[in-house]
Amino acid sequence: MDRTGLTPQEVTAVIQLRHQLHANPDLSGREAGTAARIREFLRPTAPAHILEGLGGAGLAVVYDSGQPGPRVMFRAELDALPIVEQTGLAHASCRAGTAHLCGHDGHMAILAGLGLWLEQNPPRAGQVVLLFQPAEETGEGARAVLEDPRFAALQPDWAFALHNMPGMEFGTLAVAPGVASCASVGLRVTLCGREAHAAQPETGHSPGAALASLIMALAPHSAAQPMGPGFRLATLCHLNMGTPAFGIAPAQAEVWITLRAYDDAGLEAFEAEIREVVARIGQGLSPQISRHDHFHASVNAAEAVDHVIRAQNAVGLAQGSFPMPMRPSEDFGAFSRKTRMALFFLGAGLDQPALHDPAYDFPDALIVPAVALFSQIQRQVQAG
Repeated sequence: MDRTGLTPQEVTAVIQLRHQLHANPDLSGREAGTAARIREFLRPTAPAHILEGLGGAGLAVVYDSGQPGPRVMFRAELDALPIVEQTGLAHASCRAGTAHLCGHDGHMAILAGLGLWLEQNPPRAGQVVLLFQPAEETGEGARAVLEDPRFAALQPDWAFALHNMPGMEFGTLAVAPGVASCASVGLRVTLCGREAHAAQPETGHSPGAALASLIMALAPHSAAQPMGPGFRLATLCHLNMGTPAFGIAPAQAEVWITLRAYDDAGLEAFEAEIREVVARIGQGLSPQISRHDHFHASVNAAEAVDHVIRAQNAVGLAQGSFPMPMRPSEDFGAFSRKTRMALFFLGAGLDQPALHDPAYDFPDALIVPAVALFSQIQRQVQAG
């Protein structure tokens, strides 16, 4: 057996599961097939119960000691990305335009390995919940799970999640108390005026000037600032105006903007300012704003971070170099509003393609140390 307590055959089975998940990815909100694969893999480990359809396609696999004690939750994500894979691997995606290019397949495999470990090492007190969460990439999944009435019976005392991180030395770990990932939200802005002949634009009401003013208002926030409580970033992701015809002055414009801030309070203030700008420049254009892909900041509790660091030292993982918090958002942040949690990062290698890169593939060799880390965290929480 290796240091996780898994046999070589079990390690091979977990890697094969990861390859199957990678080859058969599901987009956010459509993860029923992925959840079914996980369910069938873990059913033989004899969990106390399996809760399906949680917050959509979510799956909770519960190992219960039958004794009073803490409930600790470990989370992985079910969803893949709408990106064309370019790895050329034997286990590459079989579904055109959809691929696991963020490593969620690896995160699921790690929790599956933890389930195999729990079969032989059931909790002595309390419960362990393996949560396979839907729709992380859209920011909807964690909130949907928390809002599912059935989740109340699984409310954890502790929650842990990891994310692999290319650009960090392989197998190293980075964690810190406080904000671990930024808050963000997508704003879809629509402006609606009146069309006119291109030779007489003054007879209509074009959104062009308002659109230009909005872009200029975003410009001071379009370059990343130093990370800290005042951090703000506005990214113009998409814009469209009028119809592709030279004879028509446009009537409608649509802009997609991602706002990012250090924490939830900073994002709330930033969004309020942008809404005021849109209201001012959009006078007479019936401005409308809809919110999408909202992610809370992930805030690590000091006590949970302490468990991660103690486990890191126990299993012998080196300290990794990674700036905290990370700019990208992680919807695990929704759990930080409900329980003591820690989100931490494991190095996937210095030369590994970046997350969401078409050439990215989760490194299988990261599964064993990650299972060892999670199992050690479980032992510590159980021991108090």
